[in-house]
Amino acid sequence: MSLFTRLAEKSWTSPGGEHADPETYRPPAAKVLLILYFGVAAVLFTLVTSAYLMRMGMPGMGHGPVMGHDAMGGWRPLPEPPLLWINTGILLLASLAWADFARVERAGAGAQAKSAQASNALIGRGLTAGLLGLLFLAGQLLLWSRLVAAGHGLRGDPAAAFFYLITALHGLHVIGGLGFWARAMRDLRAGRDAALPVRLTAIYWHFLLFIWLLMLVLFVST
Repeated sequence: MSLFTRLAEKSWTSPGGEHADPETYRPPAAKVLLILYFGVAAVLFTLVTSAYLMRMGMPGMGHGPVMGHDAMGGWRPLPEPPLLWINTGILLLASLAWADFARVERAGAGAQAKSAQASNALIGRGLTAGLLGLLFLAGQLLLWSRLVAAGHGLRGDPAAAFFYLITALHGLHVIGGLGFWARAMRDLRAGRDAALPVRLTAIYWHFLLFIWLLMLVLFVST
């Protein structure tokens, strides 16, 4: 099931196709909190992006020295190392893995009992999705180290400083997603119904991909 299909589905419709009364239906608290979280995260990234664009375009700060010396450092566009695109591909694969994980878990949610083979296959999908997230984080740390080695440190390089800030914020959200992943895997291993945690975590990872793609466009275009 695609991301757009998942976001467009009616919340008052049960997985089995039965309809709940819209007047008495109450969405799960976790779903409401996730929506609120998305709103807060979107505002945070919007503010940081605005600061990025303002710093880049300030006269005498982003282009050329002020009175012979730019105390805050001139704006130097960052390079686009191949690792940046590799990490983007890894995050895309993680999002696709979560979509597949949620689809399989949702399809088997109505079953009374799952075979050991089916359960192991489901856990394998979950492990793949989580390991891709860990691989993305490792790739981001490697990207940081290579940029620093190339002379793009925090001091005197505002473009690099903003890049580290934005990717660090995104990385913290990825770590949060890995926490949700660990909880979903714990429920699966314990034999508990993990359909809702898996579905919400999948949506969360789609959100992480969406934010990262927006940030990537910002980095590449500036």
